[in-house]
Amino acid sequence: MTARTQAESPRGIPEATVARLPLYLRALTLLSDEGTSTCSSEALAVAAGVNSAMLRKDLSHLGSYGTRGVGYDVEHLRYQIAREIGLTTDRNVVVVGLGNLGQALANYAGFRTRGFRVVALLDADERLHGTVVGGVAVRPVHDLEQVVADLDVAIGVLALPAAAAQEVADRLVAAGVTAILNFAPTVLSVPEGVEVRKVDLSTELQILAFHEQRRSPSYLADGEPVATGVGGREEVR
Repeated sequence: MTARTQAESPRGIPEATVARLPLYLRALTLLSDEGTSTCSSEALAVAAGVNSAMLRKDLSHLGSYGTRGVGYDVEHLRYQIAREIGLTTDRNVVVVGLGNLGQALANYAGFRTRGFRVVALLDADERLHGTVVGGVAVRPVHDLEQVVADLDVAIGVLALPAAAAQEVADRLVAAGVTAILNFAPTVLSVPEGVEVRKVDLSTELQILAFHEQRRSPSYLADGEPVATGVGGREEVR
């Protein structure tokens, strides 16, 4: 038997497909909320923002091919994807770091509707201890191990400075957490078997700036602006 590559999930589903499953789940949830019981691959692809051929290939990894002439049963497919992702039961989440970003995450109502419960908030700032954010009281960060054990925490969310992120990640892993969402501007080192997803907002903005700049008429392939000709017309040098 060959070893699993990094591009595949434990069940052999390509990681690129895994990354798109939440898009399909969100689209299906919206369709269900609108009262749609069945949908074609084309309609689902449009709702998810992908092409229909890619969607059909992705869903084939789940063993779901739809019904010719009818399409996909929305509720059944939604359950299939939720089960594959692991969202048929709620996942308990701890947010560490209650600055502006951490508080925004704690207040985000969308977590609960998507199968996640923020059950604990931790911060090192004593002034925040006992305050309530999003219906959850803030506790000292030194309570981390007890929180993970008592509340069956499945996922740790780090919204704290880079200098503190690795230590907190180490503590989460030692406490048994194997899934971390990292908003800190640093790369975490974790043992094999621990999944880390990094969200770097500044990097994403820089990527958007790059693409926005490339759409500018004054941008050349080499990154230099074109010379301005007579009457303000742009000329390629």
